[in-house]
Amino acid sequence: MDARQQHLLDAAITVLGTRGTRHLTHRAVDEQAALPAGSTSNRYRTREALLAGVLTRILDAETTGWNQLAAHLDHIAPDTFATALGTLVHHLTTTGRTLTLARLAIFTEAAHQPALQQQIAHRQQDLAAWATPLLAALGAQHPTTALRLLLALIDGLLNNQLANPDPTFDPTTTIATVLPAILNAQPA
Repeated sequence: MDARQQHLLDAAITVLGTRGTRHLTHRAVDEQAALPAGSTSNRYRTREALLAGVLTRILDAETTGWNQLAAHLDHIAPDTFATALGTLVHHLTTTGRTLTLARLAIFTEAAHQPALQQQIAHRQQDLAAWATPLLAALGAQHPTTALRLLLALIDGLLNNQLANPDPTFDPTTTIATVLPAILNAQPA
């Protein structure tokens, strides 16, 4: 992905994360990116192509976040993991708020677009390949089940904090409290 493409997609993420999906237009992205009219449509002919590009950029950012999380797990233990994951979730609701809101908006769009669903499914497989061994190392009885539950917990924490911000939000405590049950969960 070249620098101009990244700039366009970052502008689109800003539009999505600050104004919502109804405002995501080629013109709005051009304005946000401070580029001449038509710049976005030259790169992304349709709204669907623009959404696919934005989703790729968001998923790349998520992969970077997960990789940074892994880099800080020198000694794998549930408390270390809970702290690192809590830090990531806190970041996603503060400094990364716009990106996270854009992610939520595009995931909602994906409910109606099979091509976006396929992109998400592919990246979730990549995440599972990395995360299930990590969860097994943490002591998960059934790492695939643990990953599904952990992702649901993270999404719930993000959604709640973004929809109703709490200045005392402490995801680490919640994650540390729930993590033992997740690691011991049985397949449904």
